[in-house]
Order: sequence, then C-alpha cells, then structure tokens
Amino acid sequence: MTTDRLPPLDPIIHSRARQAIISVLIGVKQADLNLSIHLSKLEEAGYISLKKSFEGKKPHTTCSLTEKGKQAFVPYLKALEDYLPPRRKERKKE
Repeated sequence: MTTDRLPPLDPIIHSRARQAIISVLIGVKQADLNLSIHLSKLEEAGYISLKKSFEGKKPHTTCSLTEKGKQAFVPYLKALEDYLPPRRKERKKE
C-alpha cells in the first residue's frame, strides 16, 4: 500500500502513553492510573471515563474505557497495521 492511501491515524490515541492506556483498558473493566494529562485528553475525546476521589489524603483516579473508546481503538489498530509491511508467508523448511 502506498503512503497516499494509508488511512489516517486517530491523533488522540496516537500518543504512545495514550496508546498504552487504551491497550491496558481494552482488556479490563477499570484500572487505577495516575497520568492526568493523557487521561484528560482521552476523557475530553470521550474515550474513557474518569472518577477522581481521595483515599485519605492521597488522590485516587479510576478510569474506564468507554464504548466510544473501544470503537475508536479497533480502527486505529487496523490503520496501524497498514503502516507495516505485508506479512511474508512462512518460509519452507529445508
């Protein structure tokens, strides 16, 4: 595939830290994280929901991947795959 035909990557997910956050959340119902800037970006886009509270005097943030986040992540991964070279068929064993 030529680069002029590559699908656009979702700029919200494309940050390495936000990729990691969604990658973790895709497999769990919720996770505890302390990455406020990236979490705020994902929350603003509607990809995650945040619940902030305190445990004693320590701030505690719980986040969950939203349906919108799940729906954005799958095409994002497919678009990333288009940037990779095609898989080679398994070489014949000699």
